[in-house]
Amino acid sequence: MAEESDLERTEPASSRRLEQAREEGNVPQSRELMAFMVLGTGAAAFWILGGWLSQRSTTLLRHGLTFGREAAFDTARMTSSAVALSGEAMLLLAPLFMLAIAAIIATPFMIGGWVFSPKALQFDLTRMDPAKGFGRMFSSDSIAELAKALLKALLIGLVLYWVIRNEQDRLFAMLGQPIETGLISFVQILLYSFIALVLGLALIAAVDVPFQLWRYHDRLKMTVDELKKEARESEGDPHLKARIRSQQRELARGRMMSEVPKADIVVTNPTHFAVALKYDANMAAPQVVAKGMNLIAQRIREIAGENGVPLLEAPPLARALYSNTEIGDQIPAQLYTAVAEVMAYVYQLNQFASATGSVLPPEPPKEIEVPEGMDPGAPE
Repeated sequence: MAEESDLERTEPASSRRLEQAREEGNVPQSRELMAFMVLGTGAAAFWILGGWLSQRSTTLLRHGLTFGREAAFDTARMTSSAVALSGEAMLLLAPLFMLAIAAIIATPFMIGGWVFSPKALQFDLTRMDPAKGFGRMFSSDSIAELAKALLKALLIGLVLYWVIRNEQDRLFAMLGQPIETGLISFVQILLYSFIALVLGLALIAAVDVPFQLWRYHDRLKMTVDELKKEARESEGDPHLKARIRSQQRELARGRMMSEVPKADIVVTNPTHFAVALKYDANMAAPQVVAKGMNLIAQRIREIAGENGVPLLEAPPLARALYSNTEIGDQIPAQLYTAVAEVMAYVYQLNQFASATGSVLPPEPPKEIEVPEGMDPGAPE
């Protein structure tokens, strides 16, 4: 039962799933919103530009229907006149076309955002599968689209019925009116019809947009297994990440070990900890160039012995340096006094190495004290 529940798509789509859907051109869409925006923009344009359109249309129609007897029998003149009238008509309707195009472009931003996806343009043979096409014909989506189409047809029929029933007297009166008056009446009836149609489409769009958004997110729902798999992919394979971290540690350890021969002294625990220190005149304080515990500490001591770097047993100081510094750091100010004793011992060793005659080697410092709280191994 647990496996069956995991296979159910009950989890909301992740942000990555939504982004992948957008890359594939899969965004929420509403044809009803598009129709409402285009027709609504057209109705607004008619409302604002109605007088200008009516006047220009009347002038254009009178000019087109007025011609002499000679022109009626001259094919070339009639053709050129028709072309000129067509151009003027296109210029007259150009504002409406421009507004309609603007509405088409703006509509996607209102529901899912505009997106261009090359993947959506790729040729896919599965779209031509007759079995899948037959299945889509009787799917829930097809039934919903059919219901919307019937609703829109009913809406248009009601609008036409309302126009004819309420404006039949004006429609019949237009037959006997002069062209100027008849055209104005026709534009008014057309505008009212448009407004009624747009209001009906607004109701349909108000229902369709939430439905399309719900259906879009419902289709992209994920199973629990898919969410876990995506999380693993985004975070990376834990085994691979462990290997990478191990390799990074090995590289860092190799760089650290290469600095041990350059150190001035290695402070030891003597076996559990080892910290290599280096100091020159350009440094404000001695610097930790390598540190480690157990096997790494042993390897630091071995490299130091092979390269003649002196070792100093100072367990409290070794523990304090290991716990309170990182590789490349200068020692903290609290340990200046303790490390000063160590560096004085280094100076004495260098003097002994360069001296001639029977000079006794310097005695290493005994019981170097560190401030309270710096040594994690100090008894409480």
